[in-house]
Amino acid sequence: MVSVGFLISFYFRERRRLMSLFKVVFLLACSNTFMLFAWYSHLRNMPNAPVWQVVLVSWSIALFEYMLMVPANRIGNQFLTLPQLKIMQEVITLSVFVPFAIFYMRKPITWNYLWASLCILGAVFFIFRDKMGSA
Repeated sequence: MVSVGFLISFYFRERRRLMSLFKVVFLLACSNTFMLFAWYSHLRNMPNAPVWQVVLVSWSIALFEYMLMVPANRIGNQFLTLPQLKIMQEVITLSVFVPFAIFYMRKPITWNYLWASLCILGAVFFIFRDKMGSA
C-alpha cells in the first residue's frame, strides 16, 4: 500500500519539475522573441542602413536574448537531456516564428508552415519517446 507521505512527496517533487518546465518554456519563448527581432526585424525596419549599424542594433537586441536563453538552458539541463532541450527549443522557435512572420513581417501563411510543424513534431516524438515509455 502506498503511504500518504509518499504521495505528498511525489506530488511536490513532480510539481517542482513541472514548474521548472514552465519556467524554461517561458524563458525560451521570450528569448526567441528577442532572437527573431535581432535576426530579422532589420529587414523590415532598416533595409537601407549600413551593415555595421544593423549588426550593432542586432547585437544589442541579442544581449537580451542571451540573458534569457542562458538561464533557461541551465534550468532545463537539470531535468532534460541536451538533445531534448534542443528539440524543445526548435519547437518554441517555430511556434514564435510563425506569428512573427505573419503579423510582424507581413508574410503570407503557407502550407509549408504545417509541413515544417509536422517534421518538428516527429522530432519531438523521437527525442522524448524514451521518457514517454517510462512514464
